[in-house]
Amino acid sequence: MYIEELPSPCYVLYEERLRRNLELIKSVKDRAGVEIILAFKAFAFWKAFPIVRQYINCSTASSLNEALLAVEEMGSKAHTFAPVYTESEFQYIAACSSHITFNSISQYEKFKSRTTGISCGLRVNPEFSVVETDLYNPCVPGSRLGVTADKLQNGLPDGIEGLHVHCLCESSASDTAALLDAVEQKFGRFLPQIKWLNLGGGHLMTRQDYDVELLINSLKAFKQRHPNLTIILEPGSAFAWQTGDLVATVEDIVENGGIKTAMLNVSFACHMPDCLEMPYKPSIVGATDPVEGKPTYRMGGNSCLSGDYVGSWSFDKPLKVGDRVVFEDMIHYTTVKTTMFNGVTHPSMGIVRSDGTFELKRKFSYQDYKGRMS
Repeated sequence: MYIEELPSPCYVLYEERLRRNLELIKSVKDRAGVEIILAFKAFAFWKAFPIVRQYINCSTASSLNEALLAVEEMGSKAHTFAPVYTESEFQYIAACSSHITFNSISQYEKFKSRTTGISCGLRVNPEFSVVETDLYNPCVPGSRLGVTADKLQNGLPDGIEGLHVHCLCESSASDTAALLDAVEQKFGRFLPQIKWLNLGGGHLMTRQDYDVELLINSLKAFKQRHPNLTIILEPGSAFAWQTGDLVATVEDIVENGGIKTAMLNVSFACHMPDCLEMPYKPSIVGATDPVEGKPTYRMGGNSCLSGDYVGSWSFDKPLKVGDRVVFEDMIHYTTVKTTMFNGVTHPSMGIVRSDGTFELKRKFSYQDYKGRMS
């Protein structure tokens, strides 16, 4: 299919690329003897889950909406972790979960009586990370995520069956090996007492230069040292890494201060928010970093945010109105961040009338979350 035949704008997922990633992930799972589950926070395009389920049949959820999606579209209960649980949602989350990890001892104590039949875990913070961008660093000093070792001087709370660590972000196999060492150093005394260890996400095993053999060998060696443990990995980006693009169209070209901007029918703020948050510059099909003498353009989004642009790229020939611009690798995280990231429900909307009465006008539901990904 030619790019010109696709709707614009459009996120485009390629089945062949997705299957290639899934085959590698399943191979790691089988060879290392570990569990690998899909993290919805990075990839929740559930119309593709019939393909995913042929290779991986479990998932991790970070909200009630994601837990419901796990049951409905993955056909299995979720391994659930949320930074905080609420009274109004917990009973429903519990009904959709096989495992629930708590971010603090106080949250576990609050809800543990309602976890019958569920394997409970505690998120711990080994105070180790190789992530350079603080926005994506779960172990940044003062992090709100996970219990540090000094808070466990009296041991694990009764009933905790697993530990969960999440310290990586699009990281390497050597980073995972270092994480395993950090877990043993900080929490080794607890490992004989528990049933499972969840190593979280960030294991970018489908990246071309990733050392898959090192990952497998590191996991197997760890399992030999701790044969009582089920090891769980929950990558997100690895599933959808380089599986699809965002197709856009040039609608106008403006020039100011010697800078030419291609005005697109997509927005970095609205459709590619990580480009501004990380920040990072995505790849564009047929374009390169600026080359002197070549037609060069900044890419401009179609929102009114002044900073809704990224640049610059050089092309072999000048862009014109109507040309397609294809941003590569725009499926993982990008699609979920333009809907309801982590499945976190939008706040309700209402009006306080002049007589002091409140009128609820809009309450968002699971169907709003699921419908945005359909």
